[in-house]
Amino acid sequence: MTTKRLNERAAQSLAAMTLALGIAACQPAGPAPANDTAQVEPVANTASPDNSAMGNEQVETKSIIRADIEPAPTPSPTPEPIDLTIAFPAKGAKPDDKGLAQIDALIAEPVFGLGGAITIWGHSDSHGSDASNLIASRRRAEAVRDYLVEKGTAADRITVIAMGEANPVAPNRKPDGSDDPEGRDKNRRVEIKVDLPPKPAEPTPATPS
Repeated sequence: MTTKRLNERAAQSLAAMTLALGIAACQPAGPAPANDTAQVEPVANTASPDNSAMGNEQVETKSIIRADIEPAPTPSPTPEPIDLTIAFPAKGAKPDDKGLAQIDALIAEPVFGLGGAITIWGHSDSHGSDASNLIASRRRAEAVRDYLVEKGTAADRITVIAMGEANPVAPNRKPDGSDDPEGRDKNRRVEIKVDLPPKPAEPTPATPS
């Protein structure tokens, strides 16, 4: 075979191989072989804070309540004047043990310690004359005043008013005109009122010159 003949066959073989490679490149890739094992990259589990990207550290839970903010204090109740009624026994000019206990409890009240004015009204039942009942009511009111002063109350806080039988809270006699002992017991009394101290005057704003 001549050299020319060999070169022609080599050129034909090379052309055939080039054509075959071109056809193979144009065809779509076929499915992967059945026996090939797919390589699946493991996905990191982000559901648990223990496997987070920050490492195996537990996530700290923070409270929405700030420690530097204190709760608002409960407002104190508004003080109010005190009214107290002390019953007196028949022909009694001074409070009995029950009445003294009432006065002691009154002195212990926070409002009493504020220093407000104290008014004491003395009352009597209708037994006897108007003049004698007026005197009896004054003696009862003064006995309460003296006890308060003895316990340390300033005398200039106290005002005594004698009412006599003029302001009953119950009937002194029944509808048939007979005596009503229960009603007279209620009328023999001393009423005490402790007022709040006056509020200090607000300063007058200065007038610009």
